Amino acid sequence: MRSAMSFRRDNITKPIFSWARGVLPAMSDTEREALEAGDVWWDADLFTGNPDWTKLLKVPPARLTDEEQAFLNGPVDELCAMLDEWKIFWEWRDLPPDVWHFVKREKFFGMIIPKEFGGLGFSPYAHSEVVRKISTRSIAAAVTVMVPNSLGPGELLMRFGTKEQQERWLPRLADGRDIPCFGLTSPEAGSDAASMIDTGIICKGNFEGREVTGLRLNWHKRYITLGPVATLLGLAFKAYDPDHLVGQQEELGITVALIPTNLPGVEIGHRHLPSMQVFQNGPNRGRDVFIPLDYVIGGKERLGQGWKMLMTALAAGRGISLPSLSAAGAAYAARTTGAYARIREQFGISISKFEGVEEPLARIVATAYQLDAARRLTCAALNAGVHPAVISGIMKLHATERMRTAVDDAMDIHGGKAVIDGPQNYIGNLHRAVPVGITVEGANILTRNLIVFGQGAIRAHPYLLDEMNALADTDRERGLTAFDTAFWKHVGHSFRTLFRAFGQSWTFGAFAMAPDAGDATPFYRQLSRYSAAFALCADMALLTLGGALKRKEMLSARFGDILSELYLLSAALKRWQDEGRQKEDFAALEWCMATGFKTIENRLAEILANLPNRFVAGFLKLVVQPFGARVLGPSDRVVHQCAGIVLEPSAARERLTPDLAHVDDDSGFARLERAFKLVASTDAIAKRMRAAHIRDWKDAIAKGVITQAEGEQLAAAHEAVTKVIEVDDFAPEALSPIYKKSGDVHQFFQELGEQRAAS
Repeated sequence: MRSAMSFRRDNITKPIFSWARGVLPAMSDTEREALEAGDVWWDADLFTGNPDWTKLLKVPPARLTDEEQAFLNGPVDELCAMLDEWKIFWEWRDLPPDVWHFVKREKFFGMIIPKEFGGLGFSPYAHSEVVRKISTRSIAAAVTVMVPNSLGPGELLMRFGTKEQQERWLPRLADGRDIPCFGLTSPEAGSDAASMIDTGIICKGNFEGREVTGLRLNWHKRYITLGPVATLLGLAFKAYDPDHLVGQQEELGITVALIPTNLPGVEIGHRHLPSMQVFQNGPNRGRDVFIPLDYVIGGKERLGQGWKMLMTALAAGRGISLPSLSAAGAAYAARTTGAYARIREQFGISISKFEGVEEPLARIVATAYQLDAARRLTCAALNAGVHPAVISGIMKLHATERMRTAVDDAMDIHGGKAVIDGPQNYIGNLHRAVPVGITVEGANILTRNLIVFGQGAIRAHPYLLDEMNALADTDRERGLTAFDTAFWKHVGHSFRTLFRAFGQSWTFGAFAMAPDAGDATPFYRQLSRYSAAFALCADMALLTLGGALKRKEMLSARFGDILSELYLLSAALKRWQDEGRQKEDFAALEWCMATGFKTIENRLAEILANLPNRFVAGFLKLVVQPFGARVLGPSDRVVHQCAGIVLEPSAARERLTPDLAHVDDDSGFARLERAFKLVASTDAIAKRMRAAHIRDWKDAIAKGVITQAEGEQLAAAHEAVTKVIEVDDFAPEALSPIYKKSGDVHQFFQELGEQRAAS
């Protein structure tokens, strides 16, 4: 047996190994560190082409502890009651001082910091739930709370800091004595960190009255959230050791250090205004700022390891913060748009009855259902200590993109109500904020075209990373042996996937593996079928294109879309199972499945139409898509049922939009909630009036169609609806400083006309 394997290695594998080493594209250190960051999880199962559904369904759903739930019901609700988004945006351009004091005192900035360092020690799911609830009341407040608990000094210190650094800084971050920010992006280097020109030169210098070995830093950063008010800056820069004070290497690489912002040479305080959002965000600079080496996170031993540290931290944080805000935005859009469509009438009937409204409303509902399902599943992985890098990228990309679609649909249905800004516009600021989420933590264009499949194909594939590591091994014999093992396992896997994909495609997944999941069982079969098709096509693309696939961004994006759909659809199925297979929610699940299957089939067709090797493309088409793309998306029946989930008070509506911020005030959202309940409660009365062809409730009382009490209920509902339909208007002097200076509007225009005539 051993001699046969040696013969295979030396006579069959060796030529392949030599060829592959010659064509393997060079990989930069930053690329390698990004690829190696984090873990694989359910994405690896999807890449096998044979996902183990039992494994997925056994994942414990994310739950809050009693302490976490008490925080959500106590300080979080109290914070939400303090927030007025219109005043924050229009009058203050910042959170008011009492809110800043409150979030520090209640340790909102220390949610993820362990209790031993004075933090709250909350789980990733609790962190997500807090951000989710706050964001339905105020985007500015949500981002302010979100950032210190995401990628930044706290997370990096917990993971990589020395014991002394943790004991010094974490308690101060937990109780708000220090406000953190993290500086990565610079004018020269956005997504391309390797182009960073911010530098730290190792040298001798004076610090707090003594001469020490340290770093002299020069940097220019921008887009830094909390930067203008931060007291502790986490800074990414390239470290150099020209005088060999710490070793023989001169270019040490990207490094991360802590910079107290009161040090000489730090310039901080100016603000950006990102999409008219007023959370603290701005540029900062450093000119010859000197810090000792023990300010490097992790100490001297971590010099040059900054990019790996950042990617490892981002593998978790990117799966929590923006997905939580996006899931909240979609749920908020579903609740408000459903309520508004229900109470708003045109041509004498509720606009929710129009199919042109039902279609986008159903899309909002299903998006809210799926995004929160994916958020919960991802948090379940994080709670278990898994840091799924590829899935976090999928979540950031698709949560923000799908929130954008949901909010656009909400704007369309609301019409002018959402266009006119003011205290009563409860959707407009969310619409303005969307581009921020699309852009930060890895721009979506980059993430879709390069990251999801580019990283996923290597990390989540069962054998590809082992093969690449073997090819890169400097010990050729050891590399050949490792490659021989991985390569032939890969070959066996590919043949199994080929036969599986062929059988399932030609039988439309009828015999694919699936758990007993009631009405959802056929969906599992189809996902198994598509997983096999994806795995086979990905293998063939990697085989025929090799390193060139990295540059075929449109192909990579399509593969990434399929992988993303497989994950998001898995999450929706998992949610339906975890919530007890609620029949009232099935329409939302069915909409997600039909739309996702349509996307997968279309992307497969696009891949097959654009693979450079046409012989391989023709072969794959015969195997995975012999009858073409056949799924058309959700039926009109499904669209109608899905939209209906948010048109009446129900348990299904509450499951779809749980734990939003409900403050009983005179805000536009509170007015809408009251009007919706009143309209729903008087629906039977209104139906009797319509049957009698009477529009005025007073006439209905006079004719005995309704009682006096019922008439008063209708009057209250009508008044509530009128308040919701109203939009804000302002005195001219409230909107323009020109008017304020002129004092008399008419005089102003008269003088303006005279000036024009004279000119």
